[in-house]
Amino acid sequence: MIHTLRHRGPDGFGYHLAPGIGLAHARLSIIDLTTGDQPIHNESATVSVVFNGEIFNYLELRAELEARGHRFYTTSDTEVLVHLYEDFGEGFVEHLNGQFAIALWDAPARRLILARDRVGIRPLFYAWSRQRLLFGSEVKAILSEGSLTPRLDVQSLVETFSYWCPLEGRSAFEGIHALPPGHLMVIEGTQSRVKRYWDWDFGNPAPPGGNHQDRIEELRALLEDAVRLQLRSDVPVGAYLSGGLDSSAITSITQRITRQPVRAFSLTFEDAEFDEGDFQRLMGKALGVERTEFCCKHGDIAAAFAQAIRHIEAPMVRTAPVPLMLLAQRVREAGYKVVLTGEGADEVFAGYDLFREAKIRRWIARNPDSAWRGRLFERLYPYLANSPTRSQAFTRQFFTAGTEDPQHTAFAHLPRIRTTQRSLQFLSAGLREEARKFDAAAALASTFPQVTPAWPPLGRDQYIEAHTLMSGYLLSTQGDRMAMANSIEGRFPYLDHRVIEFACRLPPSSKLSGLREKHILKQAVAPWVPDEIRARVKQPYRSPDSQSFFAAGKPHPLVVEMLDPGRVRDAGYFDPLAVARLVEKCRTGKAIGFGDNMAFVGILSTMTLHATFIAAGTT
Repeated sequence: MIHTLRHRGPDGFGYHLAPGIGLAHARLSIIDLTTGDQPIHNESATVSVVFNGEIFNYLELRAELEARGHRFYTTSDTEVLVHLYEDFGEGFVEHLNGQFAIALWDAPARRLILARDRVGIRPLFYAWSRQRLLFGSEVKAILSEGSLTPRLDVQSLVETFSYWCPLEGRSAFEGIHALPPGHLMVIEGTQSRVKRYWDWDFGNPAPPGGNHQDRIEELRALLEDAVRLQLRSDVPVGAYLSGGLDSSAITSITQRITRQPVRAFSLTFEDAEFDEGDFQRLMGKALGVERTEFCCKHGDIAAAFAQAIRHIEAPMVRTAPVPLMLLAQRVREAGYKVVLTGEGADEVFAGYDLFREAKIRRWIARNPDSAWRGRLFERLYPYLANSPTRSQAFTRQFFTAGTEDPQHTAFAHLPRIRTTQRSLQFLSAGLREEARKFDAAAALASTFPQVTPAWPPLGRDQYIEAHTLMSGYLLSTQGDRMAMANSIEGRFPYLDHRVIEFACRLPPSSKLSGLREKHILKQAVAPWVPDEIRARVKQPYRSPDSQSFFAAGKPHPLVVEMLDPGRVRDAGYFDPLAVARLVEKCRTGKAIGFGDNMAFVGILSTMTLHATFIAAGTT
């Protein structure tokens, strides 16, 4: 099982085997290179732990634990876990500032605790088989044990073709579950219970007004301390520099804090629509940092697609993860194991178009006949070659979706759901009928009952985004899996739980002021980021989708193989004739909208997943 995860930890393997328990660890050596091998145990060797990730506040925790009489035999961050557990039991996770998937075994109590970090940066899967619990950082470890037959979870597929990812708790495979972010699972014998220990809370935002300057100063101090903690490492730490506000601020803070020269890594594209190279070079020059730039071409995405799916272990509806996997490869080749990223700022400080869309749509619900609607729409999507606002009919349909019930939990996400669900029309007849029974908006509301109308509308929107797209796609498919495919650890200062809790308490207008996204963040990072970067129109990270798989009208061999009508029919997920028509549309360059592109990538990734894990019976 552990050898299937060699890419996550190529520096060595460790084991703890005892009656009723087996723990294994693949190590990526970052802190305490000499004595930090896992499993780690307490003084009496009665509590053992393995974990993937980092505990950033381990030095402070260690000092407190030593003051209470605990003795340490390593200098690693891992050892604080067993001693915290001795003092606080299941509550030990509440003291951690970090990103982690933890398995802790209490031998005298015959108790196993699995725990996942607050926002879901590190993955943790589990399954019951023959009265045994199997668990691991990736599904392939569980499948390699051999007692489970891999089958695609059709409900997860429908959810992915609705939200871009399954709802929390699911994987792409039948019978294999994901421990949700901010949860721990306690197993004693064959009995288990799962409980939440942390969550985003938008229930008590500060009223508008107040001392905004004090909030700006508090945010600056929090960001600096988050970066300071996440720079803790016994190996060099690099930074991703995308040319946007978020990564530029993190790179700038890093340069100010560290005594070592900062090495930045950037991703560019041959297509101007996706490329941010000019802004990356501007920021790199302003900071004077050494920068490695990787230009991703269409053929690179097609060639690496199957490898990416093997690491992702799930269908996906965009190709965006693949270039990030290729960028992580360059990071590793440069001799780095750790990179800081700007991921999370859009969720924490309301940076996405989705939040601005929802604000406009709620305004429309209150003012359905206003002549100002067109002007508001024009302020969205200037970076898109095929903006949804270019068609009046589509604009009207897109922005009025759900306006009859602006209090609905899923209100902000209805346009995305409807666009993504166009892919469901390509399902085989039987699955299409099952998909019609699935109410995606109602499913979101029932999954997150704590989201109430008492919360500010923006808070409701942020909560759903954090628990769907961010944890289920951005931090997993696009984050952990693509970095760890190359034995790279990504770190996320904006997702320090103190930063999140601060942002949750802010008045909504401090985050989304009018239609100005990340208002307070832009003000806080003003001393660190040039005006050209702060004032630029936000451009979300995207990459070429269906066009990556066709050169001069000729499909890539992966498309020919995976989307062969006979293979599609035998797999049983999709309608072969509908898929063939879509492939032809993509081949002739007529697939220009989000719907066609997401359907093509979703079908190709599902068929590749099937070939890799199910048809071949391999991991």
